[in-house]
Amino acid sequence: MKRLFLLSAIALCAACAEKTETTEESPAVESKPAVVEESAADTKTMAQPSLDDVLAMQDQDSQARYPHRHPKETLEFFGITPGMTVVEALPGGGWYSKILLPYLGKEGKLIGVDYDLNMWPNFSFVDEEFLEKRKTWSEKWSGDAGQWYGDDTETAAISAYTFATLPETMSESVDAALFIRALHNLNRFESKGEFLTNALKEMSRVLKPGGIVGVVQHQAPEDKASEWADGSRGYLKKSYLIEAFKKAGFSLVSESDINENAKDQPGEDDIVWRLPPNYSTSREDEEKKAQYTEIGESNRMTLLFKKS
Repeated sequence: MKRLFLLSAIALCAACAEKTETTEESPAVESKPAVVEESAADTKTMAQPSLDDVLAMQDQDSQARYPHRHPKETLEFFGITPGMTVVEALPGGGWYSKILLPYLGKEGKLIGVDYDLNMWPNFSFVDEEFLEKRKTWSEKWSGDAGQWYGDDTETAAISAYTFATLPETMSESVDAALFIRALHNLNRFESKGEFLTNALKEMSRVLKPGGIVGVVQHQAPEDKASEWADGSRGYLKKSYLIEAFKKAGFSLVSESDINENAKDQPGEDDIVWRLPPNYSTSREDEEKKAQYTEIGESNRMTLLFKKS
């Protein structure tokens, strides 16, 4: 099991920031055209980009994963639109955050949410130094995210918390919450502190009535044992997650095959991180790595829930 924890850690550690001057001496008839021209230029520069525009902004490494992650189709399926207030669970290095920030635009808000600090000691790789650094994660992530785009791109307001520190003032203020490959460890350590239960409870609290939750999660075959599909291998059963969300007060609105991959048929000893882009169990074994490349990224369920 220790080896399994270490492999999970690899994957985990390998995933939310006009002025026109006129003077009394200037004739009104002369200053007016200049003001109009400046406003038009500003409007053109700061126009709200479309989702396609935002996707084209991303670096080549991110774009290379579009055929596997389907960000356009996924965000459209979830109904994410500019101006929304969105919680992103476990934003990590910001793969989706970098898409969301300019797409939500200046009227939007992006709120990154990390694990409860009390959950981290359950990972075998965590030591006191790691925990100390994690205490300032919210400030660091917000600061880093604020540097991703320059002044020529208007982005959503950025903030960050943990599932245990979401402020009371956020109650019923959020339009959507996204759990993109973010649920397996919450469930894996559920018996240690009800981390999944509490995370879903907090999402229900901060969401507006009728607010939505979008889920993309590595999907375990339904015939696997519950112990196998507890999240420690990265996989969860669809039926299990649907039931968990229902218990938390959400109803299933729809599901999609956008992120399914029938080639991903994990065996009893397999973990999800054997597949690209991690290759955590092959590394130098080029033959095995080629086999995993042929499979592609994991089979993922895509579910849309609504706060009841």
